[in-house]
Amino acid sequence: MNKSGFPMSEAKKPVHVPDGKSRYFETRQMKPTDKGFVGYETVWEPFHKVVEYETPKKP
Repeated sequence: MNKSGFPMSEAKKPVHVPDGKSRYFETRQMKPTDKGFVGYETVWEPFHKVVEYETPKKP
């Protein structure tokens, strides 16, 4: 038996982690691969607005 009291041969179900939201990015849990690896997708928010350049007015 392991520390949590379950037999070692008993496979655990993958746990779904809720989406993480921060000021600048968001993380989402991806689906497990065939080997059981679970990755995370990180989506970054832009830090500043991109404004189109306007030529200055002539005096």
